[in-house]
Amino acid sequence: MMNVPLTLPADYWQSLTIKKRDIEFLHTHLFEVETPLTVTELVTVLVEERIRSEKESLLKKRKGKGKLYLPKEHYQTGDELAFPALDWQKGQVTAVRPGVNPEVESFDVLTVTMEDGSERLFAGGLAEHRLNEEKVPDDADGQTDPDTIVRDYGAELEQKLDAALKDGDELVRIAGRWFPRALLVDVNAGHLNLAEAVLDMAEGEPLPTEALMKDVELPQGVNKNLGEFSLNYALQEDPRFDEVGPVGQVLWCLERLEPDGVREVPAFLQYTPIEHDRTALTKDMLALEAELDDELSEVDIAPGKALKEVVISLTYPHWRAGTLPISARVRSFFPTAYESPRIRFTLIDGKTGQKMPGWVVRENRYVYGLRDWYQAQELIPGSLVHIRHGDQHGEVIIEAQTHRGKRDWVRTVIVGADGGLVFAMLKQVVTAEFDDRMVLAVPDADAVDKVWEQTRVSGRPFEQLVHNIMRELTKLTPQGHVHAQELYSAVNIVRRCPPAPLFSLLATKPWAVHVGDLHFRLEDSDGEEA
Repeated sequence: MMNVPLTLPADYWQSLTIKKRDIEFLHTHLFEVETPLTVTELVTVLVEERIRSEKESLLKKRKGKGKLYLPKEHYQTGDELAFPALDWQKGQVTAVRPGVNPEVESFDVLTVTMEDGSERLFAGGLAEHRLNEEKVPDDADGQTDPDTIVRDYGAELEQKLDAALKDGDELVRIAGRWFPRALLVDVNAGHLNLAEAVLDMAEGEPLPTEALMKDVELPQGVNKNLGEFSLNYALQEDPRFDEVGPVGQVLWCLERLEPDGVREVPAFLQYTPIEHDRTALTKDMLALEAELDDELSEVDIAPGKALKEVVISLTYPHWRAGTLPISARVRSFFPTAYESPRIRFTLIDGKTGQKMPGWVVRENRYVYGLRDWYQAQELIPGSLVHIRHGDQHGEVIIEAQTHRGKRDWVRTVIVGADGGLVFAMLKQVVTAEFDDRMVLAVPDADAVDKVWEQTRVSGRPFEQLVHNIMRELTKLTPQGHVHAQELYSAVNIVRRCPPAPLFSLLATKPWAVHVGDLHFRLEDSDGEEA
């Protein structure tokens, strides 16, 4: 039989609006399958239903008021027919008589007057015929191929569908999966208290829902998937519990047992926004900003070949807080989640294989849990940390290129008798590779912390702070120059600051004179001593 291709408008999927009937269809589908589905899975279901619906609509439109001609059916004089095999031409039955064919038991011969006035003969009541299968229109050029549509428009459709599902209250979501609220099993306070006791005994180690189900006895006979989803939803709605699993894994932890640096942003990472003119940044400044891997920088990395490893240089705030930045370049190495703001995963020392608990704090874009490792490796601000994908899902390998301690000339931060910072080139014992422009030895971190706190309390203007630190740094070179990267590292000793506000200051203030290759000298001024 000749199929009629379904042609949709070129922007059909881009301009698709999620309608009430779409949500109702998905609601019914979830009732039927009794399995929670992700928005990605639901988009596939919706696309297939939209294609089916559009084809059915086209078929009805083609048939119009006439019956669809199928040789197996019996027709009467006066019936109006539509003929798919004849490009949907229409005609009216004007006569019916018995057919004669020794090879066929019985059939009718229909005389049909077509739209153009011609008469044609067709068979009726013919049980066996290749045209008896009613076919819907098929795809002419891939426009209605579900796999192609999901590949090309899936991300946009997921956003639209997710927003539409959130607007309703008939479906609920947990760990990225949707399910009808009406099918949820009742999980009461007693069940939740038992779950809390189990997690208490785990002493902060996250547990999967399956482990909790062993002690939280839900009604017998409940579908396992439905029971787990119902318990997950009840735990999600209770503030005592925190879902901390990466995509594809549901893990539960008691919120009160999470590390302080996970529940609250460490003081050294807290940033008070600094007004600046981003348009003032030069091409070289923008390139350096991307290289510095500061999690506060709004930098987009163009899609390209997946990186096997990244190497970042520790800043003082992250070194002191025991954290790593999740910058645009680093992001793909760490697990993410559909909803969980905090994700528990495993850090692995690339040299020893030692496993350590790590936490991704998504909203504030940092990884927590490295303080002890930094101390064990004897790292300092400016040390280089290598990051690689682990062999297992939810594992990340970190490594420092350590060596036997040797004395090397490095910039050193000292707190003077007046409580101000002094930078000096001194010989320090160094045990790991470092970035020459980022390195800062800190012999007395507690004393530097006091300067950090004094800076926060005093409210000293950012420009004055930068000016004073720049003056100290220029004393370390015969030329009296300081590189923008060196200044960035030093400023973050006393105040959390991403590159852009600092670079904007250097680009717009007359006291900062660019001498080439992002080196700056300080114009004579009456700036206050540090």
